[in-house]
Amino acid sequence: MDEMKIVIMGGTGLIGSHLVRQLKQAGHEVIPASPSTGVNSLTGEGLGHALAGAAVVVDVTNAPSFEDRAVLNFFETSTRNLLAEEAKAGVEHHIALSVVGTERVPSLGYFRAKRAQEALIEGTPIPYTIVQATQFFEFLGAIANAATQGTVVRVPPALIQPIAAADVALALAQIAVAQPTNRTFAIAGPEAFRFEAIIKQVLMVHEDPRQVVEDPTASYFGGMLDEKSLVPAGEALLGSTRFQAWINQLTSKAEASEAVVGVHF
Repeated sequence: MDEMKIVIMGGTGLIGSHLVRQLKQAGHEVIPASPSTGVNSLTGEGLGHALAGAAVVVDVTNAPSFEDRAVLNFFETSTRNLLAEEAKAGVEHHIALSVVGTERVPSLGYFRAKRAQEALIEGTPIPYTIVQATQFFEFLGAIANAATQGTVVRVPPALIQPIAAADVALALAQIAVAQPTNRTFAIAGPEAFRFEAIIKQVLMVHEDPRQVVEDPTASYFGGMLDEKSLVPAGEALLGSTRFQAWINQLTSKAEASEAVVGVHF
């Protein structure tokens, strides 16, 4: 496989850092681009320099604010800036990480913003691949916190099929060195759960006493879900990490950290 210059927008974040490491190990020149490295897709700062000579750009950026207008402005402005600079640089493949269900939950501002991003990419002459992922295992705690009212976590009667961040990065790494597809496809975890069941398990691991209740009136970050809004509608690429294996890893890391804290020198 020939070495390529690959720019990872959002390359210092959760997915981006995994992806940078994997592509570097495969022998590619990888640029982790983010505001902390002097590259800002929202303002355009440093984009031209970062993209010079790049064959592939993978966009895993995320908005600093999830407020409806702010998140829409971020994804529209950032994507327009990025695509314009890619056209100048002769980038051959634009890859974007999106979310399963963007077209099915119009009541959710974040999903509307991601759908706007997808539409801009679909309208560009630059060859592209859009990867819609389900929620990350690593995001389940934040979902619980957002759904908490007092000591009760109220979740919608819906399914969720979360995936490990490392599995998402692995899929993106494979796509980055493959030919553009000019289409959108989904990636998900190997198992689907009801929201109530999986959130209960996450809280149990952390010995969190909050009660989890399935509530038909509960929203998901302000958006109303159908039972299958957040799971792939058709075929999907499945990650290999099962939820229990991820939980076991989480528990092992926590125990290791406690052991280190308890060591005296």
